[in-house]
Amino acid sequence: MSLYLKIVAAAALVHQTAAQFVPAPTDLIKKQGHAGIDVRYKEVPAGICEQDPNVKSYSGYADVSENEHIFWWFFETRNGDPQEAPLTIWINGGPGSSSMIGLFQELGPCGVDLDGKVYNNPYSWSNASNMLFIDQPATTGFSYTIPIPAYADADGRIVQLPNNTCPDYAQQYDSCGTYSKPDISLVPNSTTGAAPNMWKTLQGFLGAFPQYAKGGLNFATESYGGHYGPVFNAYFLDQNEKKVNGSIPIKYQAYYNFSVFPGNTYDYIPYNDSVKAEWYNNLYGKGNCVDQTLECYATGRSDICSTADSFCANKVENLYDIYSGRDDPKVLSAIGAYQNFSESSGTVGNSFSSTGDDDRTSGTIGDVKRLLEAGIQVTMYFGDADYNCNWLGGQVVADEIDAPGYKKAGFVNLTTSDGVVHGQVRQSDLYTFVRIYESGHEVPFYQPLAALEFFTRAISRKDIATGKKTTSHHGGYRTVGPPTSDYREGNSTIVFKVLNSTATYNTTLNGPNP
Repeated sequence: MSLYLKIVAAAALVHQTAAQFVPAPTDLIKKQGHAGIDVRYKEVPAGICEQDPNVKSYSGYADVSENEHIFWWFFETRNGDPQEAPLTIWINGGPGSSSMIGLFQELGPCGVDLDGKVYNNPYSWSNASNMLFIDQPATTGFSYTIPIPAYADADGRIVQLPNNTCPDYAQQYDSCGTYSKPDISLVPNSTTGAAPNMWKTLQGFLGAFPQYAKGGLNFATESYGGHYGPVFNAYFLDQNEKKVNGSIPIKYQAYYNFSVFPGNTYDYIPYNDSVKAEWYNNLYGKGNCVDQTLECYATGRSDICSTADSFCANKVENLYDIYSGRDDPKVLSAIGAYQNFSESSGTVGNSFSSTGDDDRTSGTIGDVKRLLEAGIQVTMYFGDADYNCNWLGGQVVADEIDAPGYKKAGFVNLTTSDGVVHGQVRQSDLYTFVRIYESGHEVPFYQPLAALEFFTRAISRKDIATGKKTTSHHGGYRTVGPPTSDYREGNSTIVFKVLNSTATYNTTLNGPNP
């Protein structure tokens, strides 16, 4: 169910025509932002995504190095003065997953229907904030390194072509176009290594558009963003303290969910006993995933971490399929893109795997503590039907963070404007853990109203549970309730039958449309 809807949303940028080789955009405005970062951009016409012609949208690139060009897409807030509104940066995870996933599938101003037509998203986070979606690292989404003519083979590998024509041997893959050179030496190989280019991208954008830097900055992410968020934000703190020449200090709040091992609270066993036993052994057996991960933590060696990362990914984790295709030339031109869309970059994935980045902690727990000590609000949210970034593992992370007062806080219901209890919250001052009911991996897709309301409360420094109380650093606010969230949905919401390939998801019914 979820997978099909992922495919439909990705198809917003897909057009079934002949091979699409993307020409270099020639109509982009060029400005130098802060820290000497060049930015190239254009205004995006209404209807490409945002439907309201009175709401401005821009997209383009931050040229963070000679061969690294980071794509971004900006939307003004729909409500209030955009020059007074906060700015929220959104990045997806992966590593190497495009933030166009968040834009089109989750919380952006538009979505895409079964016919590939754009429609308005009434629950867009741009209702409450200016939004900046960033494809990072380079080769992710529309971000590029060295553009080449190529095709993607049956395994998703990028194969270079001699020129901008699609030969007979490549036509069977229906994927000829312009891609980034698949060279892992051109992209970062770790979360820590990706942080500087993220900072440079923001410096470039904020320097080119200073009018959108007045209302404060928020940083939001999901999935592998549980690695990105703490490390990137700690890097921002470092740069602020250094007062880098030509840069501006970045002030922000952080919202993200962590990438942790699978689990569920729906009384659902997706595998038979033999497969379950094998899976359990792969995770906990002597010398297997947990043992290898602990050895990675202890040594920090790339060879050990890479081996552990590969073992856990192949033997334990359930990975999503990837959809790739050819892009509509009109859309590419409208947003100034210079490569075919890559929903998930194999180059970035391979580069991060070479150091075992997924198996490392990268100091994330310590970084979250540092952010809280600096008075930065941190909200961690989880869909409780998410196998990939499950909320049970998230609770372990929350306990390890051990925010001041958190042990004495308890779970209370998340109250929203529709009168439905969409989850539970445990909060102590500026640190919050949120469990969202009946939600899979992409919380704003499954529960758009709840996601918009807890986001709006967070950026306003209101309590997440009700939105009625103001929170502050060491202000003494904490939720009062039981120390555990024990509500169980059971398996009544699980669809056991195979659905039609055109089935769509109803976010009110929390299931497929009739």
